Amino acid sequence: MLQFIVIRFIQTIPVILGVTLLVFSLIHLIPGDPAQIMAGEAAPEATVEAMRERLGLNDPLHVQYGRYMSSLLQGDLGQSVRTSRPVMDEIQPRIMITIRLAIYSMIVSIILGLVAGVVSAVRRYGVLDATLMLAALFGFSMPNFWLGLMLIKLVSIDLALLPPSGWGTWQQGILPIITLGTGGAAIIARMTRSSMLDVINQDYIRTARAKGLKERVVIYKHGLKNALIPVVTVVGIEMGMLLSGTVLVETVFAVNGMGRLAIDAIRARDFPVVQGIVLIFALIFVAVNLLVDISYRYLNKRIELN
Repeated sequence: MLQFIVIRFIQTIPVILGVTLLVFSLIHLIPGDPAQIMAGEAAPEATVEAMRERLGLNDPLHVQYGRYMSSLLQGDLGQSVRTSRPVMDEIQPRIMITIRLAIYSMIVSIILGLVAGVVSAVRRYGVLDATLMLAALFGFSMPNFWLGLMLIKLVSIDLALLPPSGWGTWQQGILPIITLGTGGAAIIARMTRSSMLDVINQDYIRTARAKGLKERVVIYKHGLKNALIPVVTVVGIEMGMLLSGTVLVETVFAVNGMGRLAIDAIRARDFPVVQGIVLIFALIFVAVNLLVDISYRYLNKRIELN
């Protein structure tokens, strides 16, 4: 198992290098002159040239990339154009807010999705199955921002049960977590149902039942573990979608996380901050994929390295 983890980690290194190259290229893929965009359309040429020199845009690309990588290895993501503070200082107070929001939403998605999927598969083709899958379809179809606004209108304004914005108390966290976790729960529920239907028709499940094992043991101990492999894949993908979804959810609920910071930085044309946020999101997604691979190995020891 340790060898599997080490080799998988080594295999992520080229991916990380590719991510850094893409993030570095962001500023050069912007139509027009990045220095002119950040300085403002009406900025004099001297100001634009000073901005270009400050960002190192006059140097050859390979020199800029080498300087960028050297700074990254020292934990330096550059300097904010808007505040003149280090990008890491801008991101650091907000990163854990976004990560907690994504993790709590993922936990809600997994619990609701697995329970709904298993129940739907066990009670297949019945009223409960149809109801749960209809709810999953509805949850998958709703945009996050629309659901968030509807929850604010119903729960916060009409019923006055929970605060409509902010982050810090558990009451403030409920609506953003539900909003972000609903879509993922719907996808996980549908995948769990499909995977469970395949598993519970296998010979070893019939054998377990023939031995007189309780139905709960058959379903959860023998069936669910073998049905989880495709579900784990969906969970890994959903984590990436949750990270991107935090941008909208944090804006709707006025949560001061990295998603809201990204929107503010884009509006202010603060591209060093945007680069730093995109890089951190991408690295988190790479780490999640590594955990998914390790989970595959744990769930099925027959999975080999390739």
